[in-house]
Amino acid sequence: MSKKTKLSLLILGIVIIVFVAVVVQAFLHQPKLTLKLAKIPAGEYDPAVWGKYYPLEYKSYIRNLEMAPSPTGFGGSEKIEKSLKEPEILMNFKGMAFSKEYTEDRGHPYALEDIKKTKRITPASPGACMTCKTANLIDIYREMGWKYAKIPLTELFPKMKHPIVCANCHDPATMNLRVINPAFIEAMQRRGVDLQKASREEMRSYVCGQCHAEYYFEPESKKVVFPWDKGFLPEQMYAYYSGTPAGFDQDWQHPDSQAKMLKAQHPDFETWTNGVHGKSGVSCADCHMPYIRENGQKYTSHWVTSPMKHTKTSCQTCHTQDAVWLLDRVRIIQNNVWQLQRTAGQTVARAHEVIGKAGAVVRADKAQLDQARELARKAQWFWDIVAAENSMGFHNPDQVMNTLGRSIDMAHQAIAKANKAAGTQF
Repeated sequence: MSKKTKLSLLILGIVIIVFVAVVVQAFLHQPKLTLKLAKIPAGEYDPAVWGKYYPLEYKSYIRNLEMAPSPTGFGGSEKIEKSLKEPEILMNFKGMAFSKEYTEDRGHPYALEDIKKTKRITPASPGACMTCKTANLIDIYREMGWKYAKIPLTELFPKMKHPIVCANCHDPATMNLRVINPAFIEAMQRRGVDLQKASREEMRSYVCGQCHAEYYFEPESKKVVFPWDKGFLPEQMYAYYSGTPAGFDQDWQHPDSQAKMLKAQHPDFETWTNGVHGKSGVSCADCHMPYIRENGQKYTSHWVTSPMKHTKTSCQTCHTQDAVWLLDRVRIIQNNVWQLQRTAGQTVARAHEVIGKAGAVVRADKAQLDQARELARKAQWFWDIVAAENSMGFHNPDQVMNTLGRSIDMAHQAIAKANKAAGTQF
């Protein structure tokens, strides 16, 4: 046997030994791929109990207690008063609760604490306000149906033991995703969507959309209703409200302009639906609750936060650019939206002021003033549907920029119409 042959056999032998060692190691340390389904009682809402069986998910859920600014500079989970950066909020919501307190939202574990402490709640606040604040909604709705919505909120506080927890989105018997908000279920039924036939990927957005959505209370029953019958676009929801559903025609009347106003509520689901990610089948959870691997086990992170805090597991599963490039791109979009949002909000605030002054002129044309009020109401809706959303436009940049542009235009029209009505130049 030649030296060359011996050397070749030696190398081959080493390769075989290494290969066998790797296979054996992989076999001995094979990760646990599945979890044993735990037997959690249907009425158990304490996340710590669920965490005994699903420790990785619970450990990530606890991180929702962290309060920190967003990497982009917009949003975040710190309880900061929005009007400090956007003083026009005080004028635009003058005469209603959001002028008293309007802070950035904190994480799901704070939902119950924050609603009990907010200045927006009064003895007259209806039980409907707790619909998306607690998992105890399951039992309350089962016991009372929609009757709970009209009961004073303070009377329901003793029944509310837990905030947004595992049970809001998971069936404890199967761990399948589920929706518990009856308003979401009814809205989807009216749209012809059977949630029982929804795919898991669809449910990874529906569980978020059951609360991160626009809604209103019916005047008489206080029942929570999602205004989706005509569609998810700002103009489609506005058209729905213009039909005065169940007699609902306003959230409040602005004390200066006397316009009948609407208050938008965190329409994240609607904005995302028509955006590039929503249209491409990328779910809310894909970005905000990505799959994580720890000690060889794959699980869904329950730290619901900005994708910019974990771009590798969220964005870079699809996008090839590095983390710095991705963060810079998001910042550019949000900065552009922020600038237009401020302009829209300030122009709407001026519209209220001008209409108020014009309305005080004795000779002012009433019909034209009413037209100015309608323009101001619609302009504020188009501004607020963006400002109340949590992504600073990133969920749907094209739509959001268009919406803000139309808001600015309508606010200017409102100002011009009011001045024409009174023959003034306010």
